[in-house]
Amino acid sequence: MLLAFEQVGYTYAGCSEPALQGLTLCIPAGKRCALIGQNGCGKTTLFLLANGLYKPRQGVVRWQGEPLKYDRTSLMALRQEVGLVFQDPEQQLVASTVEEDISYGLCNLGLPEAEVAERVGKAIADFGLTDLVDRPVHHLSLGQKKRVSLADVMVMQPKLLLLDEPTAYLDRLHTRDLMLQLKQIWAAGTTILMATHDLDLVYSWADWVFVVDRGQLVLEGTPQDVFAHRDFLENLHLGVPQVFEVLDRVAETLTIQDPHFSDFQRLRQHVLESFRQS
Repeated sequence: MLLAFEQVGYTYAGCSEPALQGLTLCIPAGKRCALIGQNGCGKTTLFLLANGLYKPRQGVVRWQGEPLKYDRTSLMALRQEVGLVFQDPEQQLVASTVEEDISYGLCNLGLPEAEVAERVGKAIADFGLTDLVDRPVHHLSLGQKKRVSLADVMVMQPKLLLLDEPTAYLDRLHTRDLMLQLKQIWAAGTTILMATHDLDLVYSWADWVFVVDRGQLVLEGTPQDVFAHRDFLENLHLGVPQVFEVLDRVAETLTIQDPHFSDFQRLRQHVLESFRQS
């Protein structure tokens, strides 16, 4: 396991209800993981604890088996290996131009200029930012800002990439481009954990799904296994992907005695597998 939470609790100052309470969760290496749950269930808090920005009030967060240490040197090392992309890129972009922003983290590490230049140049090419190198960050569109914030993190070459609602406010074109970039990042060996409300995306993309409610892990498994618990997810006001909705509507018109029932069951399985491969 790359990252593990063991009975982790966190309560914000001035709040009576904990954001996380007794959370135990392990992120497997090499997987595309999705984190789902209602707003306020603790997803963002989990990310901030994973990146060492917050320290748990109870329990332990482990990185590659070792408890996190919260001194400056240890946290700098952790954030090279655990990259966090915020939902709002404005929280992440700190420099005047695109090139300066991407080089910011590397320069803080005191790396040789030649290595910084090489890694920044590769990130600019990988994320299609060549035409934006000298563009002021505040002149970028939302989609462009999200690309730069992703490049900011990936230039550090993390082992684990955390994405908080990465497709929020993006149109279909920018969402498609982002998912292609994530496919390449994962194929190159980076484990990904994405928090999202897009259940269709979760079903088609993720290898493993975590369901969080009121600061606790309440369900996990493959997308097929998780979304088979429709009643449970409905009770959490999450629902299921649209492909399940459509197939369930058709199934309601059939009975087990219907001569087409077995054909439909085979078709259902085929459709669900095809949706996963799209």
